[in-house]
Parts: sequence; C-alpha cells; structure tokens
Amino acid sequence: MERIYIKNTPENVGEEVKVNGWVGTRRDHGKLIFIDFVDATGVLQVVFTPANKEVLKIANTLRTNDSIEITGEIKDRPEDMVNDEIETGKIELKANSLVILNSSDTPPFELDQDGRDVNEEVRLKYRYLDLKRSRLQKNIKMRHEVFRFLRNLLSEEGFIEIETPLLTKATPEGARDYVVPSRLQKGKFYALPQAPQQFKQLLMVSGFEKYFQFAKCLRDEDTRGDRQPEFTQLDMEMSFVGREGAMALNEKLMIDMVKKLYPEKKIKEVPFPRISYKDAIEKYGTDRPDLRENEEDELAFCWIVDFPFFEKDKNDKWTFTHNPFSAAIPESEKDLMEKKNIEGIIAAQYDIVLNGFEIGGGSIRNHNPKALKAVLEIIGHSEENIEKDFGHMLKALEFGAPPHGGIAFGMDRLIAILQNEPNIREVIAFPKTGDGRDLMVDAPAEISDEQLKELGIKINKQ
Repeated sequence: MERIYIKNTPENVGEEVKVNGWVGTRRDHGKLIFIDFVDATGVLQVVFTPANKEVLKIANTLRTNDSIEITGEIKDRPEDMVNDEIETGKIELKANSLVILNSSDTPPFELDQDGRDVNEEVRLKYRYLDLKRSRLQKNIKMRHEVFRFLRNLLSEEGFIEIETPLLTKATPEGARDYVVPSRLQKGKFYALPQAPQQFKQLLMVSGFEKYFQFAKCLRDEDTRGDRQPEFTQLDMEMSFVGREGAMALNEKLMIDMVKKLYPEKKIKEVPFPRISYKDAIEKYGTDRPDLRENEEDELAFCWIVDFPFFEKDKNDKWTFTHNPFSAAIPESEKDLMEKKNIEGIIAAQYDIVLNGFEIGGGSIRNHNPKALKAVLEIIGHSEENIEKDFGHMLKALEFGAPPHGGIAFGMDRLIAILQNEPNIREVIAFPKTGDGRDLMVDAPAEISDEQLKELGIKINKQ
C-alpha cells in the first residue's frame, strides 16, 4: 500500500490508507487513545481502540515527535466531534496497525504552541525542532510561494536567472567584508559578496539585458537585533531603462504578488506615492515613513527618490550615501563630471518603503566610465586605488556598456512584514543570533592547527 498525505485523506473516506508522519499530541480517553498526527501537509486525528489490543499497547508508548507509520480506515467523525479549525476536521483515522519508525527524546519545548514565550537562544539551538511549529511552517512555506511567484513573473517579463560568484574580491563598498584565505595563493584572500552589484552590471555589458537572482549577501556588520550576517536579496538589473521604467516594473511586482498571495491585505495607495528625500525628512523626520492609517492588514508602500549622492563622514570627507555605482540625475550630471556643488548632486536612486521599513533600494547606474571615476575621485580614492579596486569595472564599461539600472529587495524583511512577524529571524530557516552566532552548529568555531598551517595563517590570540 502506498503512502498518502494527510491533505488527501478527506478524499478517502471508507477506505484503508497508509500514512507516515509524527506524533503531535496524545490524549488518553479511558480505553481509547487519540493522537494528533502530523506530516508536512496537515494534521489528522487518529484513534486507537481496544478492538486491536496489540496496536493499542504500542500506542500507549507513543511520545511527542515519534516518527511513525499507521494504516487504518478513514471514517467520518461523529457530528459533536467535528473540528472546523483544521481541513481534516470532519474525519479521523481508525488505526489498524502502528509502526514506530524512530522514537524521540522529550523535546526541550512544546511544539504545538507558537514559541514566542520560549527563550530565543534555546529555540535557535534546537532550530530543527523549532521549525516544526505551525507558525514557522507557514512562514517558510509562504517564503517559498513568494519566491516562486516572483521568479515566475520575472521569467515571464523576459528576465534570465543567473548565479554570480560567492568567492570574489574585497572592494570598499560600505560594510565590512567576510574574507576567505586562499590555500593555493598564500597570503591572498577572497571576499564574500556584500551584494552582486558589480557582477550584475557586468552582465549588462554581456548583453543579457534582464537579469535576476535570489542572492545571498554577506556583511560583517556590528551587532543589531534585526540584522543577519547573511541575508537574501531579490537582485535584478535591466539594460536600456530609466528610473521611471525600473520603478514601474517593481511596483507591478509588489502589487501582483500581494493580490495573488496575500489577498486579505489591502494596499493603501496605488500607484505608490513618490516622496523626495528632502520632503520625507522635513515631513516625517525619516526617509522610511510609515504611511499606514488603519494598522491591521494594511500595506503602505511608497517610493523615496532624489537622494543626495554624497554626504560628509565623521572625518569630514565625502562619502556616498547609497552606492558608488549610481548615476546622478540628468540635472546633476554636469556637476558630477566637474566635481563641483558636490552637496547638491542628486543620485538617480530610488528606495521602496513598506510600513516604515526600507524593503528595497536601487538606482540607475553610471554606464559611463568617466562618470564612475569622478564619483570615486570625489570620495577620495587615489588613481592607484581606483585602478586596483575598480579597474575591471572601468575597463568593462568601455566596451559599449548600455544605460542600465536595477534594484535589490530585502526578501527576509519583506516576508517578515507580510507574515506579521516582528523580526527576520522568524522567516529564515536557520538564522543566527544578533551577534552572528549559530547556536545550533556552534559557529563560528576554531579550526585545527593543521588547517591553519595549510593556509599559512598564525592566530594572534591577544
């Protein structure tokens, strides 16, 4: 007999079936034993009766989280026992046989509750059990649905999904890099990408025109609660596009996704409001305004545009506000090339904000190598450093690079908002703590002296 999934059991009333899954909870009612039986598709009530004493005897040993196989008959529940809260609430399985495939130790916390009252470090240590909660199961499954929907929609729009390298070169782009020592090229290091920024621009030079990927981004940043060392972006880039075209496409993505996957939620305003950076700061005191009026299930999207390209850092030197690869708006191009009126140069940058959180940011890029070089000179790079760190980009742009632009959505943050979760750890399968530790596998960890020797590295523990 082939196994069937719980979601299909209502179609098999009166039939003998076999199911595989886990024990959720067990309830002893005199001579009867009931369990909530779970698999990846749902919950099913199973009843063990004295009609089969051997099976009842085994059922009496069942514990939460035991992995089991049951055969039995699907029956209608008595009317007074119907449970309208689950899809299988009108039926139950009367067990004829029971096999314990693997018994479970007592879990460190209850699995049939939402887990919000459990110490988070304990949850993260036993994340493989924590993920069995129905709340987290829904979060991860909806994450899959969002990714699938966006992947399919972008493919229909002519985008090509292309993976870019995880081992690359360290470049000064903002955050601190994670670095990887080379065993074969001792004394040299790869860097893990903070974003696929340079590679996606190089793909525009390659003539792909429309690129996307769900990219892992890795940044060695300081501790903050709602931040992860690695996170996922929906990264995209388009050739021969201006700011309006890029924003229109991405607005359509969000609207269509919400309509399809979150029909219970209401988008406050379509088209999304567009607010200049200056107006946002003056009116709301932030460039991430929360425009909601009625909180429950309201999604208040907006675009923030016309950002200053440059700002002064703590050493009173110019630095970029978002991305050194951005272009200036047409009205500021002359000032950029002449490197004057720097404080007044406006970037062709656009951020998308949802309910007070930045969920994505992008820009039209500098496809002119002279304009990119001007940016790098304004932020203080020497001729030597420009060639060393960005020479490959400047050279690539000399080979007929088209006008291009794109955006990157923070998928973890977007899904957390859509799922009404307070932080991104609740929508990531295996997150780390705020200070970057993986409590489940105990990482980061020391490596052996032999590995260090192979890499030509000595550890200064002081």
